[in-house]
Amino acid sequence: MKEYTIKLSTIEDVRNFVNAVTSCEYDVDLASGRYVVDAKSIMGIFSLDLMNPIQMTVHGENTADFEKKVEAFLVK
Repeated sequence: MKEYTIKLSTIEDVRNFVNAVTSCEYDVDLASGRYVVDAKSIMGIFSLDLMNPIQMTVHGENTADFEKKVEAFLVK
């Protein structure tokens, strides 16, 4: 399991992020405050506060390929 901080600024960012996450075989969760949603759910993501960075938890081991897919959304 790995944790990252991401930022989704636009509707296009959300759409591209969901497309990238959907292609992975393991579970990915997003947390904002006390709410946790499935990162593969576009409706779930829009229920979060997108004005602030979001905590992403990847429930998988070999996540190097996944990191490359979502690199544009990672907060560094």
